Amino acid sequence: MKRITSGLAFAAVVAANQALAWEATEGKPYEGESVHVLAVKSSQFEAQEARLEAFENATGIDVVVDYVPFPNMKEALTTEMVAGGDYDVVSIMDQWVPSLRNLVQPIGEEMEAQGTDLADFPAAHLRHGMLDGELVGLPVRGHVQLLFYRSDLLEQAGVDVPSNWSDVVAAAKSLQDSTDASAGIALPYGKLNGQNLMVWMNLLWGHGGDLFDESGEPVFNSDAGIAATEQYVGFLTRDGIAPAGSAAFVEQDAVNSFKQGNSAMLPVWWWVRSQLTDPEQSKVTADQLGFTALPSVGDAPRTTYTNTWIFSVTEGAENKGAAAEYLGWLTDPALERDILLDDALNEVVSVHFSNLRDEQVNERWGGMHAAAADALASAEGMEFGENWPRVSEILETAISSLASGEETDTATALNHAADEIKRIR
Repeated sequence: MKRITSGLAFAAVVAANQALAWEATEGKPYEGESVHVLAVKSSQFEAQEARLEAFENATGIDVVVDYVPFPNMKEALTTEMVAGGDYDVVSIMDQWVPSLRNLVQPIGEEMEAQGTDLADFPAAHLRHGMLDGELVGLPVRGHVQLLFYRSDLLEQAGVDVPSNWSDVVAAAKSLQDSTDASAGIALPYGKLNGQNLMVWMNLLWGHGGDLFDESGEPVFNSDAGIAATEQYVGFLTRDGIAPAGSAAFVEQDAVNSFKQGNSAMLPVWWWVRSQLTDPEQSKVTADQLGFTALPSVGDAPRTTYTNTWIFSVTEGAENKGAAAEYLGWLTDPALERDILLDDALNEVVSVHFSNLRDEQVNERWGGMHAAAADALASAEGMEFGENWPRVSEILETAISSLASGEETDTATALNHAADEIKRIR
């Protein structure tokens, strides 16, 4: 097994894996074997399962997929890690990977043998399949954040689509002055599963900051972190471009504000797009909706907070070779593209640059995937440790306290959060 011990070494391995799409291993070496898969319930994964017959015919491998609802998935994975033996392949959300390291095993050698093109995966997604320098999983499902906006209102106000956050503030004020939108942009500042951190993180990266340094010490209370936090909270408290009551907003409140026509812009996950123009729940029509990659901070590269699901071969897999063969098929960009272009489906998820930049894919989805590719090209993604749930809770409390006015000094709030996190890491 090749070990990837540094960023340069990882880049070398990625560069070495420039290859064609998946093809079944010649001779059907795993014919008659079975692969048992545990996956979170998702229409995307069900669309993949509906295409399994071609894989099974090509390989002679029998695949059985069991689905678990999202609220029960972490428990099911933990049970599998402790008890073991039931599943060969599992789906894991990015935040859970570090705490489930004993569940999975390295697959780099098998993926290289199949010609899997690691360079086709955005780094922000692929990083969650890496543990201790080894490849243990491949991205199959991934979400990015985009800036959605009312194109009709921007045209009415005579402003261009914002490319950086200073542009957002200027555009938002113009929209509030010259259109029916009562707020320029809808943002969440309330506490719920770290939702108020997702735009804040993009600002933190844009200012040149990060959550932790190489030794794992908090650095979000640096000058860059203070500047990012003051900018984010300032959209509400200083600039006045977020809706009244936003201090208590969670993500769905911000989405609802946009859908009801009360806000003209909204940074949110791309999968929310279908909600934004659903006539049963939204006043926004498809021809009024625009989108772009999240704005940058000044001239810094655009980026995006991501959510990623990887698929891994379990440590206890009875048929590792067959399981790896299935993973190679499952992560084939051709399979993903087929689902993206299926008119009978409404699946937008793509974790391959080749599909994100594909002309037909973007023609069908109005250019949304190209916008996502722009953000992902320079997005590094999150590093989640085993204590992330508690870390997230501490950070979201700091942001919420500043937005609500419970805390008025940014440095004090961030320093307090850093001290709390040091005690648990």
